[in-house]
Amino acid sequence: MTQVETKKIDPITVQVVLGALENVAVEMGHKLARMAYSSIIRESEDFGCALVDIRGQQLCESTHSTPLQSGPIPGYIKGIRQIMEERNDSFYPGDVIMHNSPYHGASHGPDVGFCIPVFYQDELIGFSVTTAHHLDIGSSTPGSCGIVDAVDAYAEGLQFKAIKVYEKGVKNRYVWDMLMDNIRAPKMVVGDMEAQIAAAKIGAQRYIEIIEKFGLDTVVAASEELMNYSEKMMREAIKKIPDGEYSAEGYLDGYLDSDDPAKKDLKIKVTVKITGSDMIVDLTGTSPQVKDRPVNMPLLGTVDIAIYLTLRSIILDSTIYGSFPQNSGLVRPIQIIAPKGTLCNPIFPAPTIARFNSGNIVADTLMKALAQVVPHQVSAGVGNLQVVAFSGEKDENYWVYMDIMEGSYGGRYGKDGMDAVDTLYANTRNNPIEDIESHYPLRVERYELKDNECAPGKWRGGIGSVREISFLSDGSFSVEADGHKFAPWGFDGGKSGSVGSLTIQESVTEEPIKLPSKLPNRTAKAGSKIQLTGPGGGGYGDPLEREPEKVLSDYLDGFITRENALEYYGVAITESNEIDYQKTNQLRKR
Repeated sequence: MTQVETKKIDPITVQVVLGALENVAVEMGHKLARMAYSSIIRESEDFGCALVDIRGQQLCESTHSTPLQSGPIPGYIKGIRQIMEERNDSFYPGDVIMHNSPYHGASHGPDVGFCIPVFYQDELIGFSVTTAHHLDIGSSTPGSCGIVDAVDAYAEGLQFKAIKVYEKGVKNRYVWDMLMDNIRAPKMVVGDMEAQIAAAKIGAQRYIEIIEKFGLDTVVAASEELMNYSEKMMREAIKKIPDGEYSAEGYLDGYLDSDDPAKKDLKIKVTVKITGSDMIVDLTGTSPQVKDRPVNMPLLGTVDIAIYLTLRSIILDSTIYGSFPQNSGLVRPIQIIAPKGTLCNPIFPAPTIARFNSGNIVADTLMKALAQVVPHQVSAGVGNLQVVAFSGEKDENYWVYMDIMEGSYGGRYGKDGMDAVDTLYANTRNNPIEDIESHYPLRVERYELKDNECAPGKWRGGIGSVREISFLSDGSFSVEADGHKFAPWGFDGGKSGSVGSLTIQESVTEEPIKLPSKLPNRTAKAGSKIQLTGPGGGGYGDPLEREPEKVLSDYLDGFITRENALEYYGVAITESNEIDYQKTNQLRKR
């Protein structure tokens, strides 16, 4: 029986096979996190693990890793196979293939994938894949984020296009020598890569064990049944949305300090077209690509994942639909249109390494478009992230650290926005202060929620955080951020959120210097302190409808001032910190 043929299969067997496949991905993820050297994998969980069948369909994914790593894995496989066909190359047992080309499925250059082809009885049946963000990839300046001045794909770091680091089980030592010679902090980065390979080998071994237990035809049939089920669920959810077109626009800061208007105030336009159970997401009207700055997004690996994850979260809410299989069936009803040469579908060699914040605006704008038709299933505008690459030299070697400064969610129907969390399609964790200070010459001076700054609404916007970090020795840093000009949008009478900011204070006697949201590598002397302030999410609903008791609670928690309670919410709070209900009722009637 070939893989394209399927047999009838009972639902109990389908669920047993699903559980087995999902456990493989979970095991891969846990073991990769435990074996990794860097905090970006070990603590922030910026990695992905998945099994993919021979047709390139994802069977399962590691649920505790980031969607922006697991989601693109079918794209990695598509790109690898395309390149190998062009080279007239083949897969063999014992191969391990390294891949990070953003124009061949990878999310961006630092997210390196390792693919192991899985053979059963001398037949290729699928792939076991891990992806992870690496702290340095040999780009023009230290680190793998904040490379915001890269002029093309070549300036972003080493490019690996379906490179066999093991061929038929034999290690290609020259590739590994090249890695050690061209990457800053090579022991950490190469150690993480070896951990990825080990986790992918575990996935391949477990996949074979499942096939030996249930039979290849049973696993194939169960997988197809699960994908058909996921597709059916997505189609049923889409059918509940009225047919029509729904559009919205969002904006990126771009390069606020640039004299070139084509590099800032960049537009993302989204039009959602619903016809029955089919959906088209059309990005026509989005700004042209920035030819020599890396805010462009790979269509396959970033834009598509931002769209798929947002749709899955909005129209297949787990509180309503429960648990459902995470596989390629979910994306079958969705078509994406993105004109070539735009931010959402750039042309090689346009740089893409700083595509993260741009992708978040794609997700946010898609949600804004859908808010017109499913208002109870969206949040107001989302506060974007800020990612900082810290680096320095010690004992003739580099140290490199990547810090993810979380954003915030907008208010949601029935719930306030979530404070200081990673946003939409990323889902990474922040790094514990103890881990930072024990491994790097950095000190976290301050880390707290912003005072008196949450967007008013019946359900208030989430609150951004403030993080201050000092250099204990000379070093440098670069920043990849957005949301310093355009505040997250309020919805249904809710107010807009707040913008983020970045400053550096070079000594205690000097005033802080305001910096743009996208900052190329900048040196910092020992004692220099940078402050990052995260954007606050938008408010949802009329603030005058917020329960007075919740307004008082916000005031007591330091989220709003007494004056703001009066101005935006119409709630009078006395000097003894109690609600003056008579005055409040008068204000709200007025």
